[in-house]
Amino acid sequence: MVRKAKVEFDEQPPDNFDPKNPYGDPVAMLEYREHLVREKWIQIETAKIIRERLRWCYRIEGINHHKKCRHLVEQYLEATRGVGWGKDARPPEFHGDLILPLN
Repeated sequence: MVRKAKVEFDEQPPDNFDPKNPYGDPVAMLEYREHLVREKWIQIETAKIIRERLRWCYRIEGINHHKKCRHLVEQYLEATRGVGWGKDARPPEFHGDLILPLN
């Protein structure tokens, strides 16, 4: 038995899924739904990792955290924009505007 050095995942949506007729191929519809859920989980976990780095930065930098951790705050806000299970059906303008403070 030979082991692979790296695990490979199929990260593409199914090729035979038709968004105009989603129930035409039920297997492709379920694969597409699994693909969407997997992508959502990746976005959520990425935001959690950035949040943990931001907590660490706040704790380490102390009083200078406003300047030193600004890049992590911007990354976290961008990572959480539009992420969640109930926001897919809403238009992007309802997710909130990207407002960055002036330096």
